[in-house]
Amino acid sequence: MKPDTIYFFGTCLIDLIYPQAGVSAVQLLQREGVKVIYPQAQTCCGQPAWNSGYRDEARKVARAQIKLFPKDLPIVIPSGSCAGMMKTHYPELFKGEADEAEALQVANRVYEFTEFLVDVLQVDLKDFGEPVAVAVHTSCSARREMGVADKIEQLLGQLSKVEVKEQAYKAECCGFGGTFAVKQPEISAAMVADKILHLRATGATQLVSQDCGCLLNISGAFAYQANHEGKTAPKAQHIAEFLWDRTQAAEEMKS
Repeated sequence: MKPDTIYFFGTCLIDLIYPQAGVSAVQLLQREGVKVIYPQAQTCCGQPAWNSGYRDEARKVARAQIKLFPKDLPIVIPSGSCAGMMKTHYPELFKGEADEAEALQVANRVYEFTEFLVDVLQVDLKDFGEPVAVAVHTSCSARREMGVADKIEQLLGQLSKVEVKEQAYKAECCGFGGTFAVKQPEISAAMVADKILHLRATGATQLVSQDCGCLLNISGAFAYQANHEGKTAPKAQHIAEFLWDRTQAAEEMKS
Protein backbone atom coordinates (compact mmCIF):
# COMPACT_ATOMS: atom_id res chain seq x y z
CA MET A 1 0.00 0.00 0.00
CA LYS A 2 1.29 3.45 -0.90
CA PRO A 3 2.29 5.39 2.22
CA ASP A 4 0.77 8.83 2.66
CA THR A 5 3.70 10.20 4.70
CA ILE A 6 7.47 9.66 4.60
CA TYR A 7 10.64 11.03 6.16
CA PHE A 8 13.16 12.60 3.79
CA PHE A 9 16.90 12.48 4.56
CA GLY A 10 18.53 15.11 2.37
CA THR A 11 22.28 14.22 2.52
CA CYS A 12 25.24 16.56 2.98
CA LEU A 13 26.09 16.98 -0.70
CA ILE A 14 22.53 17.89 -1.64
CA ASP A 15 22.43 20.39 1.21
CA LEU A 16 25.75 22.01 0.30
CA ILE A 17 26.17 21.57 -3.46
CA TYR A 18 23.04 20.20 -5.18
CA PRO A 19 20.07 21.73 -3.31
CA GLN A 20 17.83 21.64 -6.38
CA ALA A 21 18.13 17.85 -6.46
CA GLY A 22 16.62 17.70 -2.98
CA VAL A 23 13.89 20.18 -3.85
CA SER A 24 13.03 18.22 -6.99
CA ALA A 25 12.90 14.94 -5.09
CA VAL A 26 10.48 16.42 -2.57
CA GLN A 27 8.34 17.89 -5.36
CA LEU A 28 8.15 14.53 -7.12
CA LEU A 29 7.07 12.82 -3.91
CA GLN A 30 4.50 15.49 -3.12
CA ARG A 31 3.07 15.27 -6.63
CA GLU A 32 2.37 11.60 -5.92
CA GLY A 33 0.27 12.64 -2.93
CA VAL A 34 2.92 11.86 -0.32
CA LYS A 35 3.45 14.16 2.66
CA VAL A 36 7.17 14.75 3.20
CA ILE A 37 8.62 15.25 6.68
CA TYR A 38 12.08 16.82 6.60
CA PRO A 39 13.65 16.75 10.08
CA GLN A 40 15.46 20.07 10.34
CA ALA A 41 18.17 18.79 12.69
CA GLN A 42 19.52 16.20 10.24
CA THR A 43 23.20 16.38 9.35
CA CYS A 44 25.50 13.62 8.05
CA CYS A 45 24.71 9.90 8.02
CA GLY A 46 28.16 9.16 9.48
CA GLN A 47 29.61 7.52 6.38
CA PRO A 48 32.86 9.58 6.13
CA ALA A 49 33.89 8.63 9.65
CA TRP A 50 32.78 5.01 9.11
CA ASN A 51 34.80 4.66 5.90
CA SER A 52 37.85 6.14 7.61
CA GLY A 53 37.72 3.68 10.49
CA TYR A 54 36.47 6.09 13.15
CA ARG A 55 33.73 3.90 14.57
CA ASP A 56 33.02 5.86 17.75
CA GLU A 57 32.79 9.14 15.85
CA ALA A 58 30.56 7.56 13.20
CA ARG A 59 28.30 6.16 15.89
CA LYS A 60 27.96 9.57 17.53
CA VAL A 61 26.88 11.18 14.26
CA ALA A 62 24.60 8.28 13.31
CA ARG A 63 22.97 8.21 16.73
CA ALA A 64 21.90 11.83 16.30
CA GLN A 65 20.21 10.94 12.98
CA ILE A 66 18.42 7.91 14.37
CA LYS A 67 16.65 10.08 16.93
CA LEU A 68 15.09 12.14 14.12
CA PHE A 69 12.93 9.31 12.72
CA PRO A 70 10.77 8.11 15.65
CA LYS A 71 7.60 7.31 13.71
CA ASP A 72 7.15 4.06 11.80
CA LEU A 73 7.43 5.72 8.39
CA PRO A 74 9.61 5.05 5.33
CA ILE A 75 12.86 7.02 5.21
CA VAL A 76 13.57 8.06 1.62
CA ILE A 77 17.14 9.02 0.71
CA PRO A 78 18.20 10.47 -2.69
CA SER A 79 21.60 8.79 -2.52
CA GLY A 80 22.66 5.18 -2.87
CA SER A 81 25.70 5.68 -0.65
CA CYS A 82 23.90 7.38 2.25
CA ALA A 83 21.03 4.90 1.98
CA GLY A 84 23.58 2.09 1.95
CA MET A 85 25.24 3.45 5.07
CA MET A 86 22.00 3.64 6.99
CA LYS A 87 20.45 0.40 5.75
CA THR A 88 23.53 -1.82 5.51
CA HIS A 89 26.09 -0.44 7.96
CA TYR A 90 24.01 0.93 10.84
CA PRO A 91 23.20 -2.63 11.99
CA GLU A 92 26.93 -3.39 12.16
CA LEU A 93 27.83 -0.02 13.66
CA PHE A 94 25.34 -0.41 16.52
CA LYS A 95 25.76 -4.12 17.15
CA GLY A 96 25.88 -4.73 20.89
CA GLU A 97 24.97 -1.13 21.70
CA ALA A 98 22.08 -0.19 23.97
CA ASP A 99 20.26 1.38 21.03
CA GLU A 100 20.89 -1.47 18.57
CA ALA A 101 17.17 -2.23 18.23
CA GLU A 102 16.43 1.42 17.46
CA ALA A 103 19.17 1.47 14.81
CA LEU A 104 17.81 -1.70 13.23
CA GLN A 105 14.32 -0.26 13.19
CA VAL A 106 15.59 2.76 11.27
CA ALA A 107 17.70 0.66 8.90
CA ASN A 108 14.70 -1.48 7.98
CA ARG A 109 12.71 1.60 6.90
CA VAL A 110 15.33 3.03 4.51
CA TYR A 111 14.63 3.34 0.77
CA GLU A 112 16.83 4.81 -1.92
CA PHE A 113 14.87 7.45 -3.85
CA THR A 114 14.58 5.71 -7.25
CA GLU A 115 13.75 2.44 -5.52
CA PHE A 116 10.91 4.16 -3.67
CA LEU A 117 9.51 5.74 -6.84
CA VAL A 118 9.56 2.45 -8.76
CA ASP A 119 8.78 -0.22 -6.20
CA VAL A 120 6.61 1.58 -3.65
CA LEU A 121 4.91 4.48 -5.46
CA GLN A 122 4.94 2.78 -8.88
CA VAL A 123 5.05 6.17 -10.55
CA ASP A 124 3.70 6.69 -14.05
CA LEU A 125 5.71 9.44 -15.76
CA LYS A 126 4.83 11.53 -18.81
CA ASP A 127 7.60 13.23 -20.77
CA PHE A 128 7.13 16.90 -21.65
CA GLY A 129 10.79 17.58 -22.50
CA GLU A 130 12.68 17.85 -25.76
CA PRO A 131 14.38 14.78 -27.27
CA VAL A 132 17.69 14.10 -25.50
CA ALA A 133 20.34 11.38 -25.33
CA VAL A 134 21.55 10.61 -21.82
CA ALA A 135 24.12 8.39 -20.18
CA VAL A 136 23.54 6.87 -16.74
CA HIS A 137 26.05 6.39 -13.97
CA THR A 138 24.90 4.15 -11.14
CA SER A 139 26.98 4.46 -7.98
CA CYS A 140 28.74 1.46 -6.48
CA SER A 141 26.63 1.74 -3.32
CA ALA A 142 23.38 1.85 -5.27
CA ARG A 143 24.51 -1.14 -7.30
CA ARG A 144 26.03 -3.33 -4.60
CA GLU A 145 24.76 -2.29 -1.16
CA MET A 146 21.23 -1.26 -2.11
CA GLY A 147 20.75 -3.47 -5.19
CA VAL A 148 18.86 -0.75 -7.05
CA ALA A 149 21.02 -0.35 -10.15
CA ASP A 150 18.11 -0.97 -12.51
CA LYS A 151 15.66 1.50 -10.98
CA ILE A 152 17.03 4.67 -12.55
CA GLU A 153 16.73 3.20 -16.03
CA GLN A 154 13.23 1.91 -15.32
CA LEU A 155 12.27 5.52 -14.63
CA LEU A 156 14.04 6.84 -17.71
CA GLY A 157 12.38 4.11 -19.78
CA GLN A 158 9.03 5.76 -19.12
CA LEU A 159 10.17 8.99 -20.80
CA SER A 160 9.28 8.82 -24.49
CA LYS A 161 11.80 11.41 -25.67
CA VAL A 162 14.79 10.19 -23.67
CA GLU A 163 17.29 7.86 -25.31
CA VAL A 164 19.63 6.10 -22.89
CA LYS A 165 23.10 5.57 -24.35
CA GLU A 166 25.03 2.58 -23.01
CA GLN A 167 28.66 3.22 -22.13
CA ALA A 168 31.46 0.65 -21.98
CA TYR A 169 32.40 -0.62 -18.51
CA LYS A 170 29.18 0.84 -17.17
CA ALA A 171 29.38 -0.87 -13.77
CA GLU A 172 32.88 0.39 -12.97
CA CYS A 173 33.47 2.91 -10.20
CA CYS A 174 33.96 6.57 -11.14
CA GLY A 175 36.84 6.84 -8.68
CA PHE A 176 35.15 9.01 -6.07
CA GLY A 177 34.58 6.60 -3.21
CA GLY A 178 34.31 9.41 -0.67
CA THR A 179 37.55 9.56 1.31
CA PHE A 180 39.21 7.25 -1.25
CA ALA A 181 39.49 10.20 -3.66
CA VAL A 182 41.43 12.09 -0.98
CA LYS A 183 43.61 9.21 0.19
CA GLN A 184 44.41 7.87 -3.29
CA PRO A 185 44.11 10.90 -5.60
CA GLU A 186 46.24 9.48 -8.44
CA ILE A 187 44.23 6.26 -8.63
CA SER A 188 40.97 8.17 -8.30
CA ALA A 189 41.96 10.55 -11.11
CA ALA A 190 42.88 7.64 -13.39
CA MET A 191 39.54 5.96 -12.71
CA VAL A 192 37.45 9.05 -13.47
CA ALA A 193 39.51 9.67 -16.62
CA ASP A 194 38.48 6.22 -17.85
CA LYS A 195 34.88 6.87 -16.85
CA ILE A 196 34.53 10.15 -18.76
CA LEU A 197 36.30 8.65 -21.78
CA HIS A 198 33.60 6.00 -22.05
CA LEU A 199 30.81 8.47 -21.28
CA ARG A 200 32.00 10.81 -24.04
CA ALA A 201 32.10 7.91 -26.48
CA THR A 202 28.33 7.42 -26.12
CA GLY A 203 27.60 10.82 -27.66
CA ALA A 204 25.17 11.60 -24.85
CA THR A 205 24.66 15.28 -24.09
CA GLN A 206 23.52 14.70 -20.53
CA LEU A 207 24.59 12.56 -17.58
CA VAL A 208 22.23 11.45 -14.81
CA SER A 209 22.96 9.63 -11.57
CA GLN A 210 21.30 9.10 -8.19
CA ASP A 211 24.46 9.94 -6.24
CA CYS A 212 25.75 13.47 -5.91
CA GLY A 213 29.27 12.33 -4.97
CA CYS A 214 29.62 10.59 -8.31
CA LEU A 215 28.10 13.58 -10.11
CA LEU A 216 30.52 15.92 -8.38
CA ASN A 217 33.50 13.78 -9.34
CA ILE A 218 32.51 13.11 -12.94
CA SER A 219 31.28 16.63 -13.71
CA GLY A 220 34.46 18.01 -12.14
CA ALA A 221 36.56 15.89 -14.47
CA PHE A 222 34.49 17.05 -17.43
CA ALA A 223 34.88 20.68 -16.34
CA TYR A 224 38.66 20.25 -16.05
CA GLN A 225 38.82 18.97 -19.62
CA ALA A 226 36.60 21.82 -20.79
CA ASN A 227 38.87 24.40 -19.15
CA HIS A 228 42.20 22.87 -20.15
CA GLU A 229 41.47 21.05 -23.40
CA GLY A 230 38.49 22.92 -24.81
CA LYS A 231 36.21 19.88 -24.77
CA THR A 232 32.51 20.27 -24.23
CA ALA A 233 31.11 18.99 -20.94
CA PRO A 234 27.79 17.08 -20.86
CA LYS A 235 25.26 18.50 -18.44
CA ALA A 236 25.19 16.50 -15.20
CA GLN A 237 22.03 16.20 -13.10
CA HIS A 238 20.71 14.17 -10.22
CA ILE A 239 17.92 11.90 -11.43
CA ALA A 240 15.37 13.72 -9.27
CA GLU A 241 16.07 17.08 -10.88
CA PHE A 242 16.13 15.52 -14.34
CA LEU A 243 12.76 13.83 -13.83
CA TRP A 244 11.14 16.92 -12.35
CA ASP A 245 12.34 19.11 -15.22
CA ARG A 246 10.95 16.74 -17.85
CA THR A 247 7.67 15.72 -16.29
CA GLN A 248 6.10 19.13 -15.69
CA ALA A 249 3.42 20.14 -18.15
CA ALA A 250 3.68 23.66 -19.56
CA GLU A 251 0.89 24.96 -17.33
CA GLU A 252 2.65 23.57 -14.23
CA MET A 253 5.90 25.33 -15.12
CA LYS A 254 4.10 28.69 -15.40
CA SER A 255 2.45 28.40 -12.00
